[in-house]
Amino acid sequence: MDAIDDFVAHVLGTGFDDLPSEAIKAAKTYILDSFGVGLSGGAGPWVDELIQLSGQWGQGDDARVWGHGLRLPAPAAALCNAYQIHNAEFDCVHEGAVVHSMTVLLGAAMAVAEKQNRNGGGISGRDLILAAVLGVDVACHISVAVTTGLKFFRPGTAGALAAVTAVAKLRDFDAETLRNAYSIAYGQICGTMQAHTEGSMLLGMQVGFNARNAVTACDMAAAGLQGPRNILEGPFGYFRLIEDGYDRDVLLGSLGRTWRITELSHKPFPSGRATHGIVDGCLGLQRQHGFGADEVAGIVAQVPPLIHHLVGRPIEDVMNINYARLCAAYVTAHALRHEGIGVDAYDDGNLRHPDSQDLARRIQINIDDNPDPNALVPVSMTITLKNGAEHIVTVQDVYGSPANPMSYEAHLEKFRKNCAAAPRFVGVERAEALINQVESLENLDDVTRLVDLMMPKDT
Repeated sequence: MDAIDDFVAHVLGTGFDDLPSEAIKAAKTYILDSFGVGLSGGAGPWVDELIQLSGQWGQGDDARVWGHGLRLPAPAAALCNAYQIHNAEFDCVHEGAVVHSMTVLLGAAMAVAEKQNRNGGGISGRDLILAAVLGVDVACHISVAVTTGLKFFRPGTAGALAAVTAVAKLRDFDAETLRNAYSIAYGQICGTMQAHTEGSMLLGMQVGFNARNAVTACDMAAAGLQGPRNILEGPFGYFRLIEDGYDRDVLLGSLGRTWRITELSHKPFPSGRATHGIVDGCLGLQRQHGFGADEVAGIVAQVPPLIHHLVGRPIEDVMNINYARLCAAYVTAHALRHEGIGVDAYDDGNLRHPDSQDLARRIQINIDDNPDPNALVPVSMTITLKNGAEHIVTVQDVYGSPANPMSYEAHLEKFRKNCAAAPRFVGVERAEALINQVESLENLDDVTRLVDLMMPKDT
């Protein structure tokens, strides 16, 4: 039996009352976080162009684009909103899975929830929490079982399966329909790591593509279309085509006992999560020893192979935003000069600032001997000052991870700043109302009210 049948049984056999309190709390935390980064991401590159194009690809007013207000067919809205969530590299991540597991999921789920509402079938907060928990469970159980390095862009590929799970749960699919939805989505899964390597804007688009494809796959399955059965473990299934190896005991061993949503990490900085350990360690040394960025002679970071692969790229005189967010040398230099990283770190003035450029060129990112192809920790940094002093730190639990979490206050501060960075003014009252609604999400009868609060104040 293909493992997809185990996931189908898990999804259909789990109800809201089966969820532990910590999973419900985590779902609410990362739903709010994703709304905030989705609003902020609406101000990022290529959003307006994508929205305009999406309006040309079909008619319909199922769902709205967050922070903009334009109504689009559900697949198109899912595409735009998922892209916005990932557009600032600020969305939560499961580090062991190497998956931004809420991004594709929430973009698709909220678009379908709005469509359901317009068709007379309201989706409650309890429904959304359950759908989110199960979607993260499927994507992350699959991804933590992988024993080989990234070949495809896992946030997109595994994210598609998370989104199908969430949408299918919201639409109350039976086992056969859910199995077909997974199968049809698998036929549409996409996500090349070449976009990551080059720092292309296509990287974020790929999470949008998979959100759109998940919505259409569920529509097709609901209409009775069928697909192949063994999509995970077949000879051309996910684990042999999209990945290169997996451990079946890890895949299924803790299903229904370990709730992967409780293992997600916040991203305190709008940069690739693989940069965060280096930034966290260097900022910690700066706070501890009180040196300024202009006193740094050089930095050497020893990192796992995956970190080097993802963010060990060299600084360039002219960088686009997507490249810079994934350049550990740049973001570390900027962070040391500004005591952190804000969404303005990628303005032209900051990207080209000679002091940041100069310091970044004195930062080396070296590969250590970590044998785990999916490891993001530990990372070790040695900072040498111009006066000859050396400061060394090793980071195992990166800020924002479950072992070193952001405080509740820091979580809300991040959300509020992201709301303020939306391309059109949402307003303080709506931002605070959104916090309150998500805090009591299990009591909300219609989640489209959440989208109402993400609309510009002038709408």
